[in-house]
Amino acid sequence: MAWFSKQKKLKSKESTTPAAQPAPAAKGEGIWYKCDACGEVVPRAEYERSWNVCPSCGNHDALPVRRRFDLVLDPGSFQELDAELTPQDPLGFSDSKKYRDRLRSTFKASGLRDAFISGVGAIGGQPVSLGSFAFEFMGGSMGSVVGEKVARVFDRAYERRIPAIVFSSTGGARMQEGIFSLMQMAKTSAALHRFRSVRKPYVSVMLHPTTGGVAASFAWLGDVVIAEPKALIGFAGPRVIEQTIREKLPPGFQRSEFLLEHGMIDAIVPRLEMREKLRQLLSLVG
Repeated sequence: MAWFSKQKKLKSKESTTPAAQPAPAAKGEGIWYKCDACGEVVPRAEYERSWNVCPSCGNHDALPVRRRFDLVLDPGSFQELDAELTPQDPLGFSDSKKYRDRLRSTFKASGLRDAFISGVGAIGGQPVSLGSFAFEFMGGSMGSVVGEKVARVFDRAYERRIPAIVFSSTGGARMQEGIFSLMQMAKTSAALHRFRSVRKPYVSVMLHPTTGGVAASFAWLGDVVIAEPKALIGFAGPRVIEQTIREKLPPGFQRSEFLLEHGMIDAIVPRLEMREKLRQLLSLVG
């Protein structure tokens, strides 16, 4: 006898009581920012001017994807491409919510069509083909459209003979697309292999977190691999590894500082220094 059964979910009657309205924001709310790391309270405007880095302790919070381009690119140089590509539901996937409904609601909440934005721009006058994951869209998960966009970053760099840069911040492959998602690991790596023939650099920038199939493919294949401070980087998370091997991991395991110490990445670059560091790298090898 099977230990599970598949049952049709019963629909409950909808309540006639209207949903409660959110409480009005308190006067002054949103003016201040409290750092999760040090507990310091600073004006939010100062925190945002620091590109979401705590002015007191230097803790790096998540940065919205479009601000990432403002941070590293020459002003006015970014041209977004492939914005018309949108994910589909090839498997008709449904868990607690239908995949197509989840895509629709995430678009309404974030304004993003998928978890990756790509295009061309310039850093210090040097043209680059680049893209960045958007962790705010389904945890930056990689589906078939994300894989296609990443591949096109390398394809454009190949066609234009310019450097390529990818900022990774992701939980890995998107389970709602199954094998179509896992295929993107090979697809993006093949596009990167084609790009290698033009002998232009690929700089991989790992943000917090960079895990799963993205870490296991193109994110760790850069000619230069750099990371932000204290970023979690690896294939499986520390808790999964500990439960699998039944051993306690060393302190700081899978953080960028640990990886730099063990030769897994080339440098740790604070966010406020990222533009200048990329400019230096491109001037040397671009």
